[in-house]
Amino acid sequence: MAQGRALYRVVMVICVLLAHGCSGARDVLDLNEYSERSVASIYNEALAILYEERYGDAAKLFEEVERQYPYSWWATKAQMMAAFAYYHINEYQDAILTADRFIGLHPGHRYVPYAYYLKGMSYYEQIKDVARDQRDTELALDTFRQLVDRYPESIYAQDAVAEKIDVLIDNLAGKEMEIGRFYLKRGKDIAALNRFNKVIRDYDETIHVVEALHRLVESYLRLGLVEQAKKAAAVLGHNYPKSEWYSDSYYLLASKGLVGEGRADRVRPGAISVRNIRPGDLDLEDDGKATLLTLWQQLLDEDDTGFRERLAEKQQDVR
Repeated sequence: MAQGRALYRVVMVICVLLAHGCSGARDVLDLNEYSERSVASIYNEALAILYEERYGDAAKLFEEVERQYPYSWWATKAQMMAAFAYYHINEYQDAILTADRFIGLHPGHRYVPYAYYLKGMSYYEQIKDVARDQRDTELALDTFRQLVDRYPESIYAQDAVAEKIDVLIDNLAGKEMEIGRFYLKRGKDIAALNRFNKVIRDYDETIHVVEALHRLVESYLRLGLVEQAKKAAAVLGHNYPKSEWYSDSYYLLASKGLVGEGRADRVRPGAISVRNIRPGDLDLEDDGKATLLTLWQQLLDEDDTGFRERLAEKQQDVR
């Protein structure tokens, strides 16, 4: 994988520069033995242990370099090597803490982009399925975005954008959809609307936005907001006319006699684009139906045919 190659490239570069005179590693690591040794000797011993794939021992020994010689050039390198070793054995919290310490102590160092990348990957590896808490997803996304914003030309930033950010955003959108469906099944329609609208507003580049629009139609009908249900279907039909979700929305309306029978792709009045939905417009903390009606009417008075171009631009920006 690309991230694996990137990680090992850094390790190999450091090893080539610093591993001269590596000594053999012992079977049992005793840090007390290193109290009188030089910083180069301890560091090279740590590298030798790393080559033997004793990553836990290597990490401890790299940290010993930092403990004994905190202001040395070797300590700076040892921090990143320790973080890498922890990451390699799935000790992700130790890897995150070590990478964070490196960033805090050496904000201008050329390995800082790598530190952000390793920190983000440590969160990324802990991501759970959408049925569970997504805190690690949020932290991974935040870390990768910091990497991209601060070091856009870094090879790690490019890899993070290309392979990771889309996955993270999709995961968060999927979690919102799951919660929305949960509320919908239990008759908590306002709470469900909030979740579906969040997907439309914040994650409109994901595949989940199509289902979210359909779920709005369902929710509005259950609340008795017929016109809003029809207008939500219109948004869906304008932006995704060939989607099965649009067909489902259309025939749901048709089954209640709210639109004429026929092909769904022929009836799309009052179409607007998803991007016209402004933050906060449709978040309902109570049963504020009057506000909802007013805001949707304002939105649907606008006619935007540039949605596909805008969507393409956003996708290009992410890539």
